Amino acid sequence: MKKTDIAFTAPHHAATKTGQKILEQGGTAIEAMVAAAATIAVVYPHMNGLGGDGFWLISEPNKKPIAINAAGKAAKAANLDFYQGHDAIPARGGKATVTMAGAVAGWDKALSISQTWQPSCSLQELFTSAIEQAKHGIQVTQSLANASEKTYAELKDQQGFSCFLPMGVPLKAGDTLALPKLGETLSLLANQGLDSFYRGELASRLATDLAAAGSPLGLDDFAVYQVELVEPIQVTTRMGTLYNLPAPTQGIASLLILALYDELQATIGPTSEADQIHLLIEATKQAFIVRNRHVTDPARFSLAEQDQHQHLANFLSPPELTKMRTAISPTHAQAWPHEAKQGDTIWMGACDQQGRMVSYIQSLYWEFGSGVVSPSTGIVWNNRGTAFSLEAGHPQELQPELQPFHTLNPAFAELQDGRRMSYGTMGGEGQPQTQAALFSRYVYQQHSLSDAIRSGRWLLGRTWGEESHNLKMEADLAAEIGTDLLARGHDLVAVHANNELMGHAGAVVCHTDGSTSAATDPRSDGQAVASRDE
Repeated sequence: MKKTDIAFTAPHHAATKTGQKILEQGGTAIEAMVAAAATIAVVYPHMNGLGGDGFWLISEPNKKPIAINAAGKAAKAANLDFYQGHDAIPARGGKATVTMAGAVAGWDKALSISQTWQPSCSLQELFTSAIEQAKHGIQVTQSLANASEKTYAELKDQQGFSCFLPMGVPLKAGDTLALPKLGETLSLLANQGLDSFYRGELASRLATDLAAAGSPLGLDDFAVYQVELVEPIQVTTRMGTLYNLPAPTQGIASLLILALYDELQATIGPTSEADQIHLLIEATKQAFIVRNRHVTDPARFSLAEQDQHQHLANFLSPPELTKMRTAISPTHAQAWPHEAKQGDTIWMGACDQQGRMVSYIQSLYWEFGSGVVSPSTGIVWNNRGTAFSLEAGHPQELQPELQPFHTLNPAFAELQDGRRMSYGTMGGEGQPQTQAALFSRYVYQQHSLSDAIRSGRWLLGRTWGEESHNLKMEADLAAEIGTDLLARGHDLVAVHANNELMGHAGAVVCHTDGSTSAATDPRSDGQAVASRDE
């Protein structure tokens, strides 16, 4: 069998180089992804880390993709009484550390799948790059410097956060940042195994440090945590079959936008750039309405209702899509806003020599998550639990051992012409919108992969600390189509071009001849490697 050309993309060049090295040595797409995930936890610590969550889509040629839900669950002690006196779960500090970190368990589960393909690399080999960079220091990027400046006043006094402020002031681009405790932790995991994070020496350290910060998480929460293999949700359009993650992620929204856009393309046939983007925005509104009403932890449902996978899949059926499509006007914008979802994340994609592909996303939620760092391990903990509500009876009501709503959703597609595509982005509320932008440009408009990601983008709703719910559009694109969209009733404002607000998108494509294409976002510090330029 002819070997496939390797490909890898990540929003930081160091992660790409790590993944590329493993692939070139004959490692699997999963091994390359775990190695890159460890590296990017070091070099992009504001966006993701070992104290966060992960979601995987894994594809072998001629097989249906499989998915891993490596999201944490709420602590056994996390209930409304624990937060008595609070109107909402605090976004920062010890009480923000509500949910277990699932990322490392996800690495472990993914590697167990890789081992069924071929003998595995050692963890020492996979973590070499991450350990070296943690110990010897990384160069601070502008993205990290911006996050440090933005969060300084809020996080400088949080437990252990001084490791990200070695001079006691916000980081500057070009500074060197060493994270020796995190390097020691990665070495410990390499020597003792990833399960040590949950049922070993590392678990004990983490539980002690979290308790000192005031977290509801305890050692029992570590001991019982397990990731889940889940069936992806999917929809078939004229262009191919698209896959994403089921609840509690917003994967349904990503699929709905593109399924609705496919129907609108077939029935209305938009011709101009303004037409196409207007319809994508209106499809986003319909998808978010469904998402906000129906996505929650499936365990909330009674036994009779508990197949939420099928419940969500029903919204992708022709009758439901037709109902939503008829609510979309080609000439007028639907009134908005709605409740927006924040999030800072990394997405990475890989293809190995056997054509096996991975779409992976790893996150702390907000920049630096809760801001709480375990002093004995150097691990910063997520604040994903702020997605829970403290309102009794709310669909996202905080309950022990349940998962909160997740913006995270890695995407994968099998196109009608035989191409296979792994794609995704960071950006919270913007993730489904950016996925739709890059997919529609690449597949429908036949732009190059790089141009599909580089071109001006938009974001509907509030994100990254913004209070407005309007339509934000990069200035270069707004100059081209803004007048047209304003005439259709969109509440549009321009933001500067090449804006990190729009996420860090990427994609890997495996072609039928075994060649590969990959692209990364110029809005990030990323790099893409593949055999074919597009």
